[in-house]
Amino acid sequence: MDVIFILQGDPSLFVASAANKLLVDVLTLSVESEMTKALSTKDCEWPACAQMIIKHVEDSLQSTSASRIEQSLKLLTSIFRSCHAEWTQVLWLGIANQIESLLTKETVEAQHLLANLLLEMAWSPVFGDTEGRIWALVTFALERLTPLQVGPLAVKILMIYECPQEVRIQALTVLLQPMDCVLRAASQPLEYTGLLDESVSDPATVEHLLSCKSSCVSLLCQTLGHLQKLLSQTHQRVDLPYTALLRSLVTILQFCNGFLSPTSPLGSTISQILINCFRVQSSALDVLAALLERKDCDTLIAGLFDVLLAYLESPNTSPTVLKKTFKATSEALVRLQALSCSNSQHQQTDKILEGIFLVLQKRLCSPCWEVRDSSLEFLTGLVRCLKEEFRQSLLSSEVLKLTENLLEDPDSYVRASAVTAVGHLAFITFLDPESPAVGNRYNKENTIAKLQEILSTDPEGFPRRAAISIFTEWLRRGCTGQLEDTVQFVSTVIQTVEHDFDWEVRLGGLELVQAFCSHMYRHLGCPECPDPPVLAAVIYSVQQNKLLQILCQAKVFKFLFRSLCDCDKPLGQKACDILLNLRYTFYPVATLKEAEGPEGIPAGYNIAWLQRTLTQGSLAQNILIDGVKGVHFQDPESMMVVLGTIDLIELHDELNKCSDHVEKSPQSLLEDILATAGTIEDNEADCY
Repeated sequence: MDVIFILQGDPSLFVASAANKLLVDVLTLSVESEMTKALSTKDCEWPACAQMIIKHVEDSLQSTSASRIEQSLKLLTSIFRSCHAEWTQVLWLGIANQIESLLTKETVEAQHLLANLLLEMAWSPVFGDTEGRIWALVTFALERLTPLQVGPLAVKILMIYECPQEVRIQALTVLLQPMDCVLRAASQPLEYTGLLDESVSDPATVEHLLSCKSSCVSLLCQTLGHLQKLLSQTHQRVDLPYTALLRSLVTILQFCNGFLSPTSPLGSTISQILINCFRVQSSALDVLAALLERKDCDTLIAGLFDVLLAYLESPNTSPTVLKKTFKATSEALVRLQALSCSNSQHQQTDKILEGIFLVLQKRLCSPCWEVRDSSLEFLTGLVRCLKEEFRQSLLSSEVLKLTENLLEDPDSYVRASAVTAVGHLAFITFLDPESPAVGNRYNKENTIAKLQEILSTDPEGFPRRAAISIFTEWLRRGCTGQLEDTVQFVSTVIQTVEHDFDWEVRLGGLELVQAFCSHMYRHLGCPECPDPPVLAAVIYSVQQNKLLQILCQAKVFKFLFRSLCDCDKPLGQKACDILLNLRYTFYPVATLKEAEGPEGIPAGYNIAWLQRTLTQGSLAQNILIDGVKGVHFQDPESMMVVLGTIDLIELHDELNKCSDHVEKSPQSLLEDILATAGTIEDNEADCY
């Protein structure tokens, strides 16, 4: 045990952590295996080994050595995190006074470890009813420790359902105090109401932290990160002051971009510290984007665009900050769109959009590929959510032409984003029957030809993946024209991707086929997964024959069976799923052959058989089926027979096996044991 105690302080963090974990396991094992009766709060007769560990903890907590105190706090935190047995309450009662004493000592350097310890205890169900002492200590810690030390405790306390309301309010106050201090420092006298009516921590302490460069950035980034965590919760257990919080975020962003010139000494210091501070800008924009999803701060949306546009226009905005600004701008536009109901608001919206699209045109021509890429992603997001008045502003700008030019960008990431953007822009131009005509500027045939050229000739995989994804999206939305055009379109695309060396492009081709099948089900009125009574009517109907003919004409079966034998397993699995769905569409379960197919065809085809036959250009070139020589991919009758004959369920099970299923089998395990122990008969018997 003494050796393990020494290793707790090992300079290697891995060794020290392992020693800590070992002590937790030893203590747990000692208590749970050696105790003949359960410990009560009045019973301190610990087993011998447990006594050694507990005495070591108590001595360390009373030590003047900071490292020993830290080691004991880490050990206690690990104990309360991993074990929720009743004896942990007995352990706590023996050290509670020492922990409380440490909280009152300002010289102790391990305050953050004390906060971690209290947090683990607050989460433990054992301490929920300890006469409220845990919550009293949590409150004491929130008051005594600085926001930088106690911030992680405060945000996680807010997520505990059993947390008392007064403690919850105190934790939220601690969390918001730095934001409140920034808001007050920006304008003196204060123009607006602050976030807080009163503070928990000493205001002078918070002001001191914000006056020092290192602690100011750390405190604000930590606070903003905690706020984002709270805002991301589906069910919030705390009411945030959204309007005041939005004002404080705008203030921080203005500080970072040099837009504020406060007269107060603290405000002047903060503005000098935060100017062009990348970390704080990124964190503030993340929180802003999350906050804009809430409806509680709509009154400030219009004024927010001045700050966002300034960031979009500034040459000092880094690519990462620009990307986050684009995201926040998208959220703000969605909120603004929901609020635009009067003529004056429409005029204000048009002015904002005009400014955004002017900036976007410049950013699309940036020499930095990250900026061009982020601009295209922003444009794609806008197209997905904009109403008609937004679309008009977009179509009247030069953005469309610039986006089309980026299809030939030297960077593959940008080309991929350009493909996605052009594909979505198509929804508000030639693919939307209600959209106003745009003439030759955005020609349908020209756009399709360009995307097909990228799919077939682009040397990088990302643009080709984007192209096949866009084609699939068009098909899902029924935007590919008349039936004949759709069949020709699908046939051309799958023949292009069939031999692509990127397996994700080929997988995209299978998703296109799946979308095509769903499209045809709807077009012909065939249910995708019909019930048996409906199936009987579908099997011999005109729709069935028509569907088979269309699938064969589009060369769907050839692509599916080739994919079934693909060396990349996800493709085989996807192809098998599609074929099974087609099989259930054409054959009711009751009529599927149980044992074997037509004469001359084995009962259970496997992947190797399919691979051999596919290399011959047909499924069974030299096998007689119903008197017809050869089963060809474009022959509906042959495909009908194949779907009813091949054991696709067995193929499905085989494809879903892990690649190392042989090595993980019991037989393989036995072989490994025998190889280790030798092949003596006694060992073989023991092995079994």
